[in-house]
Amino acid sequence: MKDVFCRIIDGEIPSTRVYEDDDVLAILDISQATKGHTLVMPKKHYESMLDTPKDTLHKVYDVAQRIAQAMEAVLGAKGVNILTNAGECAGQSVPHFHVHVIPRYIKGEGGFQITMKNRENQEDLPKIALTLKEGL
Repeated sequence: MKDVFCRIIDGEIPSTRVYEDDDVLAILDISQATKGHTLVMPKKHYESMLDTPKDTLHKVYDVAQRIAQAMEAVLGAKGVNILTNAGECAGQSVPHFHVHVIPRYIKGEGGFQITMKNRENQEDLPKIALTLKEGL
């Protein structure tokens, strides 16, 4: 069964398209976090950025950057959040790689913030870094 983004790409579900080429589609998010909130996705299905080939990843982020620049130039955004979630526990609600481009207009408007509350791993930073390096 196709996910909602595959159905949008195939024209089965209507969307408000901002950009489209052979490989990438950008649409306005139906749940606008702020005016202009856009989703950028590859037309070919990949579950998340973790399994997306680098060339496709680069194309998606190139379009995201161009849209973010347009948001500042023509929508008057003062900043932009560009983010993706990889996996359900990270907040990914649709299992199709996509990037949120969210324009920000005023200070304190919300933004994307991670609260650093877990201080217990600070002593393990060298060990964590070594483990990650070995995984690369």
